[in-house]
Amino acid sequence: MDWNSFLPFPIEQLPFVFLVLLIGFSVHEFSHAYVADRFGDPTPRSMGRLTLNPRVHLDVLGMIFFLLIGIGWAKPVLINRSKFKRPRLMGIAVSFAGPFSNLVLAFISMLILFALYQFKLLDSLSDGVNMAIKLFFSLMVTQNIFLFILNLIPFPPLDGYRIVEDLLPRSWMARVKQYEQWLFYAILLMFFIPPIRAVTLGPIFAQQDSIIHLFSTAAEHIFGFAVRL
Repeated sequence: MDWNSFLPFPIEQLPFVFLVLLIGFSVHEFSHAYVADRFGDPTPRSMGRLTLNPRVHLDVLGMIFFLLIGIGWAKPVLINRSKFKRPRLMGIAVSFAGPFSNLVLAFISMLILFALYQFKLLDSLSDGVNMAIKLFFSLMVTQNIFLFILNLIPFPPLDGYRIVEDLLPRSWMARVKQYEQWLFYAILLMFFIPPIRAVTLGPIFAQQDSIIHLFSTAAEHIFGFAVRL
């Protein structure tokens, strides 16, 4: 049986994808916790979430789902907005911090990949190790951009929904909350039914290539040459 036809990633890449997601999820959740802590909410710190330790942030089922179907989750960081001086504005910042950290992580990974070529740091390594390192940083770029885009979709329980929740007038949000359960089911349909995905989430995730091109172009200007992911 060809398992690659059923999985979102080639089987030989799964260990690298696992490691990349472990880093991406940990940085994402730590960023939520860190910004909330800086704004005066002690909840994440008291729950031990102010750390980059993956064991604190990993949701085993969420990781398995990501590896098997291409979408998953980590343990969410609990936030008490009443502790913020400006709850709505600071709530938006806390919600955005997670996705933004994945975007930053992707760009840093792109720069590292270029630096490996620039300074010929891989030349002395075996072909297998060389390819493994390149694959790891390539996945660090692509999967962290994917996490950035995914988490900004304005559907529950994603960060984008929490941002919209703080942006909309409370009277509007009260109406939206009546359909919160159905919105969750709606995004599941968008993910798992190809014709619906093609006209809804497809164009959104297509922006992944645009961001990769933007980062690659920026790195090319910095290092003076091109690298193909």
